[in-house]
Amino acid sequence: MTSKKRLAARAHAKVNLDLRVLGTRADGYHELRTVFQSIELHDTIVCDERPGAFVVKCRTPGVPLDETNLVWRAAAALWKAVGRAGDPQDTVVRIEKAIPMQAGLGGGSADAAATLVSLGRLWGGVPFSLLREVATAIGADVAFFLAGGTALGLGRGEEIYPLVDLPPHWIVVARPPFGVSTAEAYAWYDEDRAAGLKENRELQMLPVPWPTRAAQMINDLEPPVVRRHPEITALKTTLREGGAVAVAMSGSGSAVFGLFRTRSGAERTLKPLAGAGGRALLTRTLTRAEHERRARPVAKNR
Repeated sequence: MTSKKRLAARAHAKVNLDLRVLGTRADGYHELRTVFQSIELHDTIVCDERPGAFVVKCRTPGVPLDETNLVWRAAAALWKAVGRAGDPQDTVVRIEKAIPMQAGLGGGSADAAATLVSLGRLWGGVPFSLLREVATAIGADVAFFLAGGTALGLGRGEEIYPLVDLPPHWIVVARPPFGVSTAEAYAWYDEDRAAGLKENRELQMLPVPWPTRAAQMINDLEPPVVRRHPEITALKTTLREGGAVAVAMSGSGSAVFGLFRTRSGAERTLKPLAGAGGRALLTRTLTRAEHERRARPVAKNR
C-alpha cells in the first residue's frame, strides 16, 4: 500500500414516519412495513488506510469495538464480497458519535452504511450494486442508509422503495434518560399481543402537500414500549403543546420526535424538553438528493 488515504463520511440518522408489524416470519424476524425519513443529525465515520489488522475505534462509552459492531460486520462482509480472504486488513475506522444510542434513530445501521461506501472507495471502487447487496445481508435497515431521503421499507426493512420526498420540516428529537434495545421492543410487542392487549392507535395525517398516504405516523411498537415507559407520553405531549404538526416514537424507541413547519417553533420546544432530562436535539428532514450530497465520503488530510 503505497499511498495512504483518509476518507470521512456523514452517517445520517432516520426517523420512522410509520411502522407497522405485519406478523412473524419463518426465520423468526418480524415482517414490517415502514416509512423511513433521513434527518440531518449524523455521526461521522473516518476511514484510514493503515498497515496491520482492521480496527474500529470510538470514544463513546458503550459502543462495541469488536465483531458485534455493525461497522465491523460491514467491513468483514465487504472484504469477503470483493474476493479477499480472512479478516479485513490495513484499515482503521473511527466512529464519532452524535446520534443517541438505543433511541430508534438507526445510528448503528447508518454507521455501517457510511463505512461500506467509504471502504468501497478505499478498496478499489466497489460498485453500488455490491454495496447494496452487502448492506441487505448485514442488517435490516442498512440498505436504506445507502440512499436516504423518504423510502418505504418492507420485509425486515431491507427491501427499499423510494417515495416522493417529504417536504422540508424541522424536527425536534427527544431521547429520554433511558434507552430501549430493538430486541426489547419486539419482545414486548410479542408479549402484549399474546396477552391480547389492544393497541391504542393514534391516526395523524402528515402535513400536506405530500402526495402519499403511505405514512400516518403510526408505530406499532410504541404502545408496548410506552406501557413499560409511560414517561414517553409526557415527551410527546410537550412536543404537541410546542406546536408540532405530528408526533411519534421513532423505530423501537426510546426517542420520540415532532415535525415542525418553522425553525423558531421547533427551537421554542427544546428548552422544556431539555429540562425533563435526557437529550433534546434540533434537526431537519433531508431529501434524497441532499442525503446523497451530504453523505458522500470526502478526502481528509491525515
